[in-house]
Amino acid sequence: MFDRVKNYIVDNEFRLTLYIDMIHIMNYTKIISLDDNRIVIASLTKRVTITGNHLHLNRLLDEEILIKGQVDAIEVANV
Repeated sequence: MFDRVKNYIVDNEFRLTLYIDMIHIMNYTKIISLDDNRIVIASLTKRVTITGNHLHLNRLLDEEILIKGQVDAIEVANV
């Protein structure tokens, strides 16, 4: 039972949440590429490519970021 509670509290699953004006990403492992028009983020199982204009990110916690700007496309690929 303790393991079930621990797994609930310690959530290590990769998450990408899309809002109207931002993208919230949790449990990523690495920022592969970062510029004004393209951001590439990796997790243990996924690679996310975000393209757009005036993209910038704010780091919230160690494994949590918030991306703002005009998003044109999001591509998610298995690694």
